[in-house]
Amino acid sequence: MAVEEGTSTSSGNTVMCLLTNPEGEPLGAPLYLPQNVGPPQLQEIVNKLLNNDEKLPYAFYISDQELVVQLGSYLAQKKVSVEKVLRIVYQPQAVFRIRPVNRCSATIAGHTEAVLSVSFSPDGKHLASGSGDTTVRLWDLNTQTPLFTCTGHKNWVLFIAWSPDGKHLVSGSKAGELLLWDPQTGKQLGGPLTGHKKWITAISWEPVHLQAPSRRFVSASKDGDARIWDISLKKCVISLTGHTLAVTCVKWGGDGHIYTGSQDCTIKVWETTQGKLIRELKGHGHWVNSLALSTEYVLRTGAYDHTGNTFSSPEEMKEAALARYKKMRGNAPERLVSGSDDFTMFLWEPALSKHHKARLTGHQQLVNHVYFSPDGQWLASASFDKSVKLWNGISGTFVATFRGHVGPVYQISWSADSRLLLSGSKDSTLKVWDIRTHKLKEDLPGHADEVFSVDWSPDGEKVASGGKDRALKLWMN
Repeated sequence: MAVEEGTSTSSGNTVMCLLTNPEGEPLGAPLYLPQNVGPPQLQEIVNKLLNNDEKLPYAFYISDQELVVQLGSYLAQKKVSVEKVLRIVYQPQAVFRIRPVNRCSATIAGHTEAVLSVSFSPDGKHLASGSGDTTVRLWDLNTQTPLFTCTGHKNWVLFIAWSPDGKHLVSGSKAGELLLWDPQTGKQLGGPLTGHKKWITAISWEPVHLQAPSRRFVSASKDGDARIWDISLKKCVISLTGHTLAVTCVKWGGDGHIYTGSQDCTIKVWETTQGKLIRELKGHGHWVNSLALSTEYVLRTGAYDHTGNTFSSPEEMKEAALARYKKMRGNAPERLVSGSDDFTMFLWEPALSKHHKARLTGHQQLVNHVYFSPDGQWLASASFDKSVKLWNGISGTFVATFRGHVGPVYQISWSADSRLLLSGSKDSTLKVWDIRTHKLKEDLPGHADEVFSVDWSPDGEKVASGGKDRALKLWMN
């Protein structure tokens, strides 16, 4: 990096910088950089220091704010002393870029009651929805028409979940029963899986890098238990009992542990060979509503990425999924965040400690949904206070508040490149937020009533939403 002609390195025209990765590990020793260095030059330096064969895109952050100007301008704007070492965090960006959805491409009628959940398959090619009309529906995304109507539930379908290998779909109802479907035919596989005494609140599959083809999933229920089911045996193989009130959320982590959050204010960590309780995470003063894992996106999509790859065998799929998981996780432990009725969130590293790493405060009402960005760098939270907040996914520091909804925000979803965030609200709109500028990118009205569920397809091309108006909407760019 050439220093400008006629200036000496010590004359205050340089600034001493320490480049670190998001986890805080330094990239070599501190460097003296000219004040006219900006993001493009920093990008070259980082690529060089990391010996990247092909140039990769990076964004740079100083105390959680993106650096978009030259260092000299930054120092002047922020009145920062040149005497101090400036810590600059480099964050890898997705090589591909997702465009924001900006129009409704189809409104598909079919459900006769509210659409309570929508979910794209791991490869982004299929879409399923669950409704208060007791059916699960599968939709053809090419023709944007209904493909199969899956009947068998006797009560509202509250939750649906695709297996990470894309071969199965499981649905849970208000009656507490679980049904397994073949998405290729829309047919029910075997009889209902029964055992829960009250309604199903959440379902999570075992990650495909631990088991391929997918065989086990865990369900959480209002009855206070979580149960692990084996779909080849068609039965419950382990009951996770110990919560004293309803289990509201469940996640199956990448290292094989299961996390359950409950109205008893605790989060429990379980191992999955015998169902032993390993750890209890305490701190919330009210119900735990939502859990999210920093690795959630790669766990959900397994072996599939934005390139539309296919696999010839479960072994090949398992290997690809493991490689993606390892790359995403790096050397850091899997992080967990919990959102609660006490208006706060806790950031945990359950593998390292039962004490929280950070307490995230700022919401004025209950936190309904928390979600890490696909790259794990950001964390978003949706609240009944009508706002969505953005946090640093590693340290838990507050970054920005997205305001624009005029009703409680029910659900959020990320674009695959971690650059855009989608929210659905009681106010009948969806909104797309730009993570870099912290501004509203697209306002998507169209639903006639509350939007209960939103999902952004893993291939980045489509958004689906469902709500009280019984309509399923597809949005494109």
